[in-house]
Amino acid sequence: MMENKTEKKGLNISVKSFITAIVVLFVLMILTYVLTFIVSGGGIPFWKWVLSPVLVLGGEDNVSLIAVIAFLLVIGGVFNCLEKCGLMKYMLDKITYRYGKEKYKLLALVTLFFMAMGAFIGSFEECVPLVPIVVALAIRLGWDALVGLGMSLLAIGCGFASGICNPFTVGVAQELSGLPMFSGMWFRAVAFILIYALLFGFLFRYAKRIEKPMDAKVVEEEFVDNKQMNKGLVCFASLMCVGIAVVLSSVVVTALQDYTMIIVALTFLFAGMIASAISKCGDHLGSMFWHGLTSVLPAVLMILMANSIKYTMVEGNVLDTILGGAINISETLPRWSVILFIYLIALVMNFFISSGSAKAFLLMPLIVPVAEVFGISAQLCVVAYAFGDGFSNVFYPTNPVLLISLGLADVSYGKWAKWSWKFQALNLLLTGGLLLLGLIIGY
Repeated sequence: MMENKTEKKGLNISVKSFITAIVVLFVLMILTYVLTFIVSGGGIPFWKWVLSPVLVLGGEDNVSLIAVIAFLLVIGGVFNCLEKCGLMKYMLDKITYRYGKEKYKLLALVTLFFMAMGAFIGSFEECVPLVPIVVALAIRLGWDALVGLGMSLLAIGCGFASGICNPFTVGVAQELSGLPMFSGMWFRAVAFILIYALLFGFLFRYAKRIEKPMDAKVVEEEFVDNKQMNKGLVCFASLMCVGIAVVLSSVVVTALQDYTMIIVALTFLFAGMIASAISKCGDHLGSMFWHGLTSVLPAVLMILMANSIKYTMVEGNVLDTILGGAINISETLPRWSVILFIYLIALVMNFFISSGSAKAFLLMPLIVPVAEVFGISAQLCVVAYAFGDGFSNVFYPTNPVLLISLGLADVSYGKWAKWSWKFQALNLLLTGGLLLLGLIIGY
C-alpha cells in the first residue's frame, strides 16, 4: 500500500517518491539495454530485457535478493504493529522529552552510531528499520527529513565506505589480495575520523539553518510516563540490543557474517511483536502485521527493477567489456593517478553492482596486479575499492536500499541528490586526498 502525504501512517512508500523512483529506474533500464548494443555489439533478446525484473529471481544473486525482499516485508509488518500500538510515538515523545534541549549532542551521537555500524560490522540493509525512526525523530526535534536521512542513511554509507573492519568489503578484498584480515586498520581509522568530522559539520550547518523552534510544551509538559508502554519499550530495546550484540560478534565469529540480515530480521520480528503484545495490542497483531507487510510491497518492485540493470549488463557482456577497457587505460596513466583511477573504476562498477563482496571478487584480482606494476600496495587498493563501493551506495538511484529509504521518508530522489551532492563532492576531494597521502607515505 502507498499513502499520500496527508495520511502517512506506519512504514509506507509515498506515492510521489514511488513514481519518481520507478521512472528513474525505468529510464536506466532502457539506457542499459541500449548500452548492450553499443558496447558488446549484440545486445540481449528483447523479451529478456522486458522480463529482467522477474528473471533476476533466478539469477546468480537470487538468494541474497530474496533475503532482502523477505527482510523488508518483515520490517514493514513489525513497524506497523509498533505504530498502531502507539509504542513508536511514545518512544519518540520520550526521546524528545529527554534530549530536546541537547539535540545537537544527540545528532552527533546518532551519526556516530550509524557510521560505526557500517565501519565495524558492515551493516547497510540491516539499518533500514531504523531509518524512518530517526527521520521521525529529526522532524520532532525541529529539523526535517533530510537531517534524519543524513544522520542515519548517509552516516551508514560513510561508515560502510571507511570500512575499518567491514567484513563484506575490506575483509573480502584483503582476502582476495593475499593480505591478513583487517590489517592496516590505522589508516582506515584515520579516514573514519575525518569523514565523520566532515559529515557532522555538513549536518550541523544544515540543521542550524533550517531548524524550527520547538514548542516548550513538547519538551517539558506534554510527556506523560506510561508504565505499560515503558515495559514494552524496555522489552523492545533489550531484545534489539541482544541482536545488535550478536551482529557485532560477527567480527570475531566469522561464521555469523552470512547471517547478519537474518539475525536482524528475526530480532526485529520478535522484539516488535513481543513489545506490541506487552503494550496490549495482542488481539490485533496478525492484521496489523499483514497490513504493514502489504504497505511495503511497492518497494519489492523497486528492488527487482534495480537488480534487473545488473542482470542486463551481465547478460549483454557489457560489464566485462567496460572493466577490461578500464584496466587497459590504467596501464597508460601516471603513477600518482592510477590509485585515483582505481577509485573511479570502483565508483563506476558500483552503479551496476551494489553488492560489495560481489564487486570485490570481480575487481580485486584485476586491479591489484596492475597497481603493483606501479609500486602501489594492495593495501591501498583495498582502501580505494572500499571508498568507491560505499559512498555511492547512498547516491546512486540503482541502489534499492537508498530508494526504499527515500520512499519511507517521503523524500524524492531529486531532492535527495540536490541536497547530498555537495557532501559527496567534498567527500570525494577528502578521500581522493587520503589516497594520495597513502601513496606518498607508502601505506
